[in-house]
Amino acid sequence: MPRRWIAALACLAALVALACDGSGEASPRPSGTPRPGEPRVLVALGDSVSTGYGSCLVLVSCERNSWSTGDGLRVESIYRRLRADAPGLRAYNRAAPGARASALTGQARSAVRDKADLVTVLIGANDACRGDVDDMTPVATFRDQVDAALGVLREGRPKARVLMVSIPDLHRLWQIGHTEPRAVRAWSRGVCPALLADATSTAPAAVARRARVRDRIEAYDGQLRAACRAYGSRCRWDGGAVHRHRFTLDQVNALDWFHPNAAGQGQLAEVAWNASGWAS
Repeated sequence: MPRRWIAALACLAALVALACDGSGEASPRPSGTPRPGEPRVLVALGDSVSTGYGSCLVLVSCERNSWSTGDGLRVESIYRRLRADAPGLRAYNRAAPGARASALTGQARSAVRDKADLVTVLIGANDACRGDVDDMTPVATFRDQVDAALGVLREGRPKARVLMVSIPDLHRLWQIGHTEPRAVRAWSRGVCPALLADATSTAPAAVARRARVRDRIEAYDGQLRAACRAYGSRCRWDGGAVHRHRFTLDQVNALDWFHPNAAGQGQLAEVAWNASGWAS
């Protein structure tokens, strides 16, 4: 074919494409392509609660039900809510069952590698849920570990926004569950012993032990709030909303009677979302 014919056909194809494209206006962005300034990556840091542990049929992580990054239909997660206006958003869950504040720095490094724009942090339950109250992470150590992780985020992703979530009120779990025989049996297998061992005991030592765990969690929340404030305007503290949430036994799974089930994960997502300021 002569070259001039090839050139003519190329011009004709370009004109047809231009006509179909709305007289020269830019084409709509492909589905899933982020808009300028739109968050691209959400990362969850923390412990088993953020992995959706126990929210499926067995006691394992079930990330599709995570309050933060879940993409399943049973939980209207932070991720799913954000996707309504940011369809190109991707999510990574770097939380881990059993994680304490000491693990946050490594998780934060993963978030930097993920190029996180939004980060949720829920940590502290395992720092209190030790074999004995004397084994709980000291408050000052807890703060240092949280600060170290936030420092990694600040250095590696200085424009990322952080949502710092308060620790659920585990003492309330004991209050509403210690008269439920199935919960007491499950807790006796080693679930958060510092708080839940001998769940029905009214001995002064048991009462004092539970009070120490309650007070330590409140102290951790105080340090989370302070660490977030020190981080600056890109960190949002939930104002203690998750800790204040009056969850019920039908929001924890019926295997360990400790971790949220899908309904509990959904409630956690709702409370955290309302406190996040990310809706706007």
